[in-house]
Amino acid sequence: MDLLEHYHTHPPQNDHYIVRKRALPAHGNINLYGARGCGKTALVLDYLKNRDEHTLYIDLEDPNLILNTLDTLPLQAFIEAYEITELILDHYEPGMLDTFPDVSRIILISRTPVHESGYQPIRLFPLDYEEFIAFEHSSSASVAFNHFLKAGTLPTMAGHTQNTTLKMKQFFQQQFSPNEQSLILILARYHTQPMTIHQIYTFTKEYFRISKDFVYSAIKRFEQEGLLYFIDNAVKRSGKKMIMYDFAFVKYLTAHQPFGTQFDSMIALTLIKHGVSFKTLGVHGYITSENELIIPAPFESEESVWVKSQKKFTLYKKHGIAKITIVTVANSYTFDIEKLHFEAIPFNEWSIAHTEEN
Repeated sequence: MDLLEHYHTHPPQNDHYIVRKRALPAHGNINLYGARGCGKTALVLDYLKNRDEHTLYIDLEDPNLILNTLDTLPLQAFIEAYEITELILDHYEPGMLDTFPDVSRIILISRTPVHESGYQPIRLFPLDYEEFIAFEHSSSASVAFNHFLKAGTLPTMAGHTQNTTLKMKQFFQQQFSPNEQSLILILARYHTQPMTIHQIYTFTKEYFRISKDFVYSAIKRFEQEGLLYFIDNAVKRSGKKMIMYDFAFVKYLTAHQPFGTQFDSMIALTLIKHGVSFKTLGVHGYITSENELIIPAPFESEESVWVKSQKKFTLYKKHGIAKITIVTVANSYTFDIEKLHFEAIPFNEWSIAHTEEN
């Protein structure tokens, strides 16, 4: 039991945790899941600080478990001997254990949902803008927004806005296998583009020796993990818009990502994190289930948007648009065309206000 005793008496600590919106329920078995780098372990370690000797935390990626696998350790005997009532298994993957030990409460931390009977699924996303502000030390709204553009939504980057390049490199090399890295580079290149999985495979094999089976299975895993999203098009069915889970990570991988692309994905990811059901309206923005059209227009003036909206008004009526929100970097204005109301609002205000509405 030496290894289990070590885990019990020396739980890891995180001294730089910033409180997240998501919290763990106090009772019942839980599956906390989410994409790599979104802060699952940090959330659990903060929870662990307030637990007592009846909680046992095990990191299943601990190198000590390579030679002494968990299924060979006397886990059930240890639980009974030390009166453990709560077991936390970090970096769990389905199939790691044939059966779970007999204990009052288990918390499983995984990238994808485990679909175990009796476990409450709790999904953790990377930071939204409001959570990022909690990591931010600047009192200036414009400086905070610029830091957000540079650092993105991964918690490990949020405290290093002056130099994210090395952190991004470490994250890319440590969190993805060589084949995954090859695929991720292609996904980043076509970020926000309408894509099919077959097209992704075709583009990938132009640069890398990689199997079709791997590409298809990896894309499926990335979707389940929340690392990659395909957004339906309300105008046509062919090719769903592909969005990766962190715009700053994409920018690091491509270097030449236009700001408009980055801003567009920031809006889509905000909607996803806030649980909004939406589709793309072709290239014209995002249409929600409430028939609100959200248009990314970072720098366009009121006059420019008004002229374009006049030309697209028939399209808006055809799709039953009830309200149009233009998300900008700094501009604010409102106008009406017939009975359709248009409102422009800066991203930092829209993102936080959108959180409060949902």
